[in-house]
Amino acid sequence: MAINKLHDEFKTLDMLSGWEVPKGYPAGIQQKILSGALDEENRKGSRTRLLRFEPGEFTTVPFVHEYWEEVFLVTGDLTVGNDAQGKGGESFSPFTYACRPPGAYHGPFRSEAGCILLEIHYFDPA
Repeated sequence: MAINKLHDEFKTLDMLSGWEVPKGYPAGIQQKILSGALDEENRKGSRTRLLRFEPGEFTTVPFVHEYWEEVFLVTGDLTVGNDAQGKGGESFSPFTYACRPPGAYHGPFRSEAGCILLEIHYFDPA
C-alpha cells in the first residue's frame, strides 16, 4: 500500500494562515494539515497535522476513531480527562507523547494557556 504523502523538504510553515476547525470541534480548536489525507470512510490514508487550542478551550466528550494516532505536545499545556464543563483531568507539559491504537477512547481535552500538538494519523496497511 502506497503512502499518500509527497516528498517535501524543509520549509518554513506559515503559522498565521491555513488553519481550519475540524468537523465536530469547537471554534477555538483548529487544525493545519501538513501532509497527506485520511479517508475514514474507506479506512485508508495517513495525515500529519498541527492541532492548536486557544487558551481556555476544551472538548466535552471522549474521542474514539478507527485509525492509529500519535500525538506530541509541542508547546503549551494539555489536560486530559476533563469533564463536560472543562474541570478536572491530568495536565501535561511540552515534549510529552501519546500513541493510541484504533478504538482507544481518549479525552476530553483542555488547554489553559493554549497549545500546539503535532499529530500523525494512519490506518494499518491492508
